[in-house]
Amino acid sequence: MLLAKVELELQVAVNQAKRGFVIREAREEDLPEMVGFLAKLALHVSGAPPHDLKESEYKRLLRTLHSALDDPNRRLVVAETKSAGLVGMGYVYIWRSQGIWEQSEAAEFKSGVIDDIWVEPDFRGLGILKALLRDLVTFAEEHHASELILEYSASNKEAKAAWTKLGFKPTGVRAAAFTSVVKQALAESQG
Repeated sequence: MLLAKVELELQVAVNQAKRGFVIREAREEDLPEMVGFLAKLALHVSGAPPHDLKESEYKRLLRTLHSALDDPNRRLVVAETKSAGLVGMGYVYIWRSQGIWEQSEAAEFKSGVIDDIWVEPDFRGLGILKALLRDLVTFAEEHHASELILEYSASNKEAKAAWTKLGFKPTGVRAAAFTSVVKQALAESQG
């Protein structure tokens, strides 16, 4: 069984190299560039024009990614090419929850939460997203996660198409509002 897994991993690596990229575990020296990917992802989702991160936010994201490097329940991977260096990243963590119903035995449910995944626009369409996702799915399976969870912006048609094609289905709605808007609506509805 172990030999078959090693042979499969080797074949995947060979296929990726033929396509001009490799997927590997992130390292300390990758983190600054990965923070840049996270900033690009946030701007892409919001539709905002490019601008710089606040220093405090840069440091917070750097600490967050750094803490994931040594956490056995988190996996950070990067896509790398010889010519361009890092061109993508993926991040998954294992989320554990207890059942809410009275049961004879305690039940723990595990989900793989894909927190962030990014491929530079010039490198899309080369199979990098799928290769990143394969690695994250393998990690989730090895940790006995029965499902994968992710979020994407409702306005991001590209993400919706990609995730739907890979079997993801919306299971809920995440709504957002500014505190001031909710406060105003509450004030107006008192009467």
